Amino acid sequence: MNARNRWLVPLVVAIVVLAIDQATKWWVVRTLGPETMTKFIPLAGDSIRIAYSHNTGVAFSLFQGHPEWLIATALLIVAGAIVFYHTQLPNHRPIIQMIMGLITGGASGNLIDRVRLGYVIDFIQVGWWPIFNVADSAITIGAALLILHFARDELAQRQTRRDQRAMPHQ
Repeated sequence: MNARNRWLVPLVVAIVVLAIDQATKWWVVRTLGPETMTKFIPLAGDSIRIAYSHNTGVAFSLFQGHPEWLIATALLIVAGAIVFYHTQLPNHRPIIQMIMGLITGGASGNLIDRVRLGYVIDFIQVGWWPIFNVADSAITIGAALLILHFARDELAQRQTRRDQRAMPHQ
């Protein structure tokens, strides 16, 4: 696989995540806005519902009221992820390509909100868990898959080393 093709899958996945994220946020604002947390769409009683919310912070509403810092941080994360993908990850693997598309697409979706609106639109409410959106889900799933990938590779390397030590030397 040539270098150009290694960017195709992450780009397509990022564009799909970004499109779904922005479309769902547009729909939520149009359906439940303009006031936040006044109308709800129950999906499973009150346990899981769609609820329009603004988040001026980051995950769990941390660092509220510092949009310029959050925009700069998001830009650095996206740039860092791209550099890390290009220089450190086995970017010839389709799973890694998909993971990077999820992370960069999600980060870009929330970044667009921050730049355009000064806050991120959140709308998925599950029980006591903090309200989130499609972009947050993509980032979380991508990060979890990346951790699992590294853990699996590490376990495989350890097994290979054990197997090599167990082999009789000739």
